[in-house]
Amino acid sequence: MDELKKVKRVIGKAPALSGTVQPREVLLVIDGNTGQNAIAQVRAFDAAIGLTGLIVTKLDGTAKGGVLAAIALLRRDRPPIPIYFIGIGEALDDLQRFSAVQFVSALLAV
Repeated sequence: MDELKKVKRVIGKAPALSGTVQPREVLLVIDGNTGQNAIAQVRAFDAAIGLTGLIVTKLDGTAKGGVLAAIALLRRDRPPIPIYFIGIGEALDDLQRFSAVQFVSALLAV
């Protein structure tokens, strides 16, 4: 984690190159099937580098993405970490924008 913090610090100090801008997002890609391990990863990475969003893969399995509800409750003192994309398969087209309304509807429909 210390090396990751250092990388973030160095990127933040780098002058903007011509035509480029500094990164505004700090995203973490996690496996939605890992359950409590995914929660621990999000907690650790957020504490170390301040996550601005998540991409959660493998939500097509038996876990049904219940980890998303737990992740939403991790930050009690500030807004939850937004989930931008979810992976529901192995193809590139299976990476979809996350919609909380659609997710809950699909979860409760089962």
